[in-house]
Amino acid sequence: MEPGLIWILAGLVGLGAELLLPGVWFLWAGIAAIGTGLVVLLRDPGFAAEVAIFLLLLAGGVLLSLRFKRRAEGTAHRVNAPEAGLVGRHATVIQADEHALRVRLGDSDWAARLPRDAAAPAVGESVRVEGVDGTLLIVRPAAAPRA
Repeated sequence: MEPGLIWILAGLVGLGAELLLPGVWFLWAGIAAIGTGLVVLLRDPGFAAEVAIFLLLLAGGVLLSLRFKRRAEGTAHRVNAPEAGLVGRHATVIQADEHALRVRLGDSDWAARLPRDAAAPAVGESVRVEGVDGTLLIVRPAAAPRA
């Protein structure tokens, strides 16, 4: 069997494995093997060059994938994340003492904390959610100007 066809067959097996197994790594290995097979069919560069071509194509595919992933993560809106829909909303303080700050937002009670420059609000006072840290809301009194 021709070496180029062996590379292409290995690439097709890699693509088939990608369909059965999670992840994206078999995809790039399969595409790199098919590309190497096409180069070998057009011109027989020798085994060492075949391996180098395969590794270059594999590295290029992985780097391209990571670049697209990084770009997509930067623009993606996290739908079910705690901060989705919470930042900017107003809550009511239900507990404010030296040990804890709790606010009611909608029908839920949340633990909260203030930014360092914000004054402690009184119970019943309105606060605005500025951020989310895990399950902790970062709030600022609604009437206080930002420094």
